[in-house]
Amino acid sequence: MLNLSTVNAAFGSISLLQLGNGGGTALPIHPVHDVQVSASDWMRDTCGMPKGYQQILSLTFAVKEISDNPEILPNVSLGFQIYDSHVDERMTYQNSLKLLSIHKRVDPNFKCGKQMNLMAIIGGLDSEISRDMATVLGIYKIPQIAYCVLAPVMNAKIQFPSFYRMVPNEEHQYKGIVRLLVHFQWTWIGLISADDENGEKFVQTLMSLLAQNGICVALNEKTPTLSQGKDIYTSLELLQLKAVSIMGSKFRVYVVNAAPQTAFSLTWLICLYSLFEDTPMPSVGKVWIMTAQWIFANEALLRSYDIQIFDGTLSFAIHSNEVPEFTHFIQSLDPSSPRGDGFLKVFWEKAFNCSFPGSDRDTKSAVTCSGQEKLESLPGTLFEMEMMGQSYSIYNAIYTIAHAVHKMQICQPKGREPIARGRLNHLNIQPWQLHPFLRSISFNNSAGDTVFFNEKGELAAGFDIVNWVTFPNQSFSRVKVGRMDPQALQGKEFTINKEAITWHHIFNQVLPLSVCNEKCHLGYSRKVKEGQPFCCYDCVSCPEGKISNRKDMDDCFKCSEDQFPNENQDQCLPKVINFLSFSETLGMILLFLALAFSLLTVLVLAIFIKNHNTPIVKANNRDLTYCLLISLLLCFLCSLLFIGRPQRMTCYLRQTSFGVIFSVAVSCVLAKTITVVLAFMATKPGSRMRKWVGTRLASSIVLSCSMIQVSICAVWLCTAPPFPDLDLLSLAEEIILECNEGSLTMFYFVLGYLGFLAIVSFTVAFLARKLPDSFNEAKFITFSMLVFCSVWLSFVPSYLSTKGKYVVAVEIFSILSSSAGLLVFIFSPKCYVIVLRPELNSKEQLIRRK
Repeated sequence: MLNLSTVNAAFGSISLLQLGNGGGTALPIHPVHDVQVSASDWMRDTCGMPKGYQQILSLTFAVKEISDNPEILPNVSLGFQIYDSHVDERMTYQNSLKLLSIHKRVDPNFKCGKQMNLMAIIGGLDSEISRDMATVLGIYKIPQIAYCVLAPVMNAKIQFPSFYRMVPNEEHQYKGIVRLLVHFQWTWIGLISADDENGEKFVQTLMSLLAQNGICVALNEKTPTLSQGKDIYTSLELLQLKAVSIMGSKFRVYVVNAAPQTAFSLTWLICLYSLFEDTPMPSVGKVWIMTAQWIFANEALLRSYDIQIFDGTLSFAIHSNEVPEFTHFIQSLDPSSPRGDGFLKVFWEKAFNCSFPGSDRDTKSAVTCSGQEKLESLPGTLFEMEMMGQSYSIYNAIYTIAHAVHKMQICQPKGREPIARGRLNHLNIQPWQLHPFLRSISFNNSAGDTVFFNEKGELAAGFDIVNWVTFPNQSFSRVKVGRMDPQALQGKEFTINKEAITWHHIFNQVLPLSVCNEKCHLGYSRKVKEGQPFCCYDCVSCPEGKISNRKDMDDCFKCSEDQFPNENQDQCLPKVINFLSFSETLGMILLFLALAFSLLTVLVLAIFIKNHNTPIVKANNRDLTYCLLISLLLCFLCSLLFIGRPQRMTCYLRQTSFGVIFSVAVSCVLAKTITVVLAFMATKPGSRMRKWVGTRLASSIVLSCSMIQVSICAVWLCTAPPFPDLDLLSLAEEIILECNEGSLTMFYFVLGYLGFLAIVSFTVAFLARKLPDSFNEAKFITFSMLVFCSVWLSFVPSYLSTKGKYVVAVEIFSILSSSAGLLVFIFSPKCYVIVLRPELNSKEQLIRRK
């Protein structure tokens, strides 16, 4: 027979798995009789919770499955022992040493007498127990697999290289809690934790994550340290204050570090609050977010009080799946069988509140157990038929060790043959030899999950998010509503199905709110209240030009350049394209005026051409008159270049054609005025001015003055020509489609030169205003140039103060009005004489003096 070694597990106590004998002889699949803690002690130390018995059953079931499976450890059967870990450090160390010693003695490091060769340990119940065990077992490099260590109290893999965890890294749980709070926009919450090292670590770790995600902790409460053996009524006043603080708060959401002691104390506090405040427990509507240690904490309380206070609770749980045949295995349990384990009868009595004949249990208030009671009739608060939580971790831990030992067994040297009496040579396997196989272990369990450790010796898995739905008959159901899976694709680590969540009935299936104040509406932004947490704030309307298009925005923002805020400042609207078009009213009016004045100019030109041999036409210099009329006609027509959508060519021609044509027109006026003045000066006896009188001087004036403007425009077009442009900023709700002048300096040079010619013309005409009536054209030129100068002096401030299409309209109006002034005031008297008073159009009338 081959005696291999032992593997250990714990459920609030240290448990031992024993690799038994080979050769086809199997050990019984139940705890050996040499157990180190009595069943009554176990039930007492687990706070009277029959529910914890499922952990032993999951261990037994896993051992049975492995023994029945010929592909794992063939010809080797498994047995196990359970050691009580206690909550006392001294007892934990003592029982850990027992595992390293001979049978029933504490003599570590000695091999004498009957001894079990320890291979691996599963345990313990919490961080402190696991740490205390690892302190002793790590010296011998014995693999230790913990199944419920979730508090960040130690860097296990650095401090204890032989330490493994059949649970995911608790960091993923904290991230999941924060993601859950952010998803439901719960920013004003309470924290509940134990008043111990684990609780402090929990708060410190979570607080930093919450602050980074904009979540405030309104209440950070420590639950008092209570146990069943302590008279809680000695601190009744403290408990009442705690209960009112927790349950009487206005915010709805609590995150609970649901270690067994915390959950036990919390249940008591809720019950006390219900008693003191005369408030039915189910009416206290809270959303409890529990960590993965959460179980219903106390049988005595939960038998007496309504568990619907926990209706709608959301808890994180180590990922698990349904294990086939486990329910059938539980249903086959028979407490009357002589082969039943030492815990089954005690469990049965506690679960069904009865007693077997001859039991040590107080039978004054208990009925007799028949052994035929149905486990499925028990409420879930006492016992669950499906393997969940820690039981699932223990199940995976057993399989992990079995697979590791199996791989190690395969790797042993070949050629060892059976010897006398049918026994195999002893395989000299040491615990430290198991580590390489544990680190590389990877297998699919019967529930379909892949089990393997990451580089930190932690289970590479995630957490389920479970919704607890409770019922008046003390039963409940667990509904998986989400997952925190670090192995998922980036961005898919956290998933939640909010439609599958059942909230506490007081919320009427409406998402509970837990905020310091109402969210700011669209069009408003948050302003932090002085002296208050950042989750408490006032709402202020957005300043002009900014919007907020989501609730609870930290600050308003500007729309993009092609958009503008609506009236409520909660939406950006597209800006309208702004340019002076032919289709709009203003454009049509200006078009009509330009065409009307153009036709009028053509009419005047036709009159003058028809009467070109009459004295009045001859006396006013026909060539200059025709040149002036043609230039005025072009002035009226060039205004049409300013109407319509700006194009590259129209932008080139607008200002340059306007500047050149107007320069020709004003030059003609100047030439006419100078010609008149020189004509009178030449009539004086002995005057030398006669040689200047004639068409040559007039043509020279027009040509030279115009060429200067042409040169300015040429330089403009060659250096910084106008171009189509979008002005997104000048008008709040419109995009101005305009011709950018390119160089404003050159533009003002054109206007300045034009103004210079106009002032010179006006000055000369003004000085010649007192000439005889027969040659009174200078008077009309004086008045027309006065109008011309007034229009363009008004144009500059108007041009600078208007925006968009009205800038173009102002310039068109200035062009039309100034041109019309020249046309009307210079030519209307002549046309009057030619058309209506032809008798005055004679040489005698022209030379007649008053």
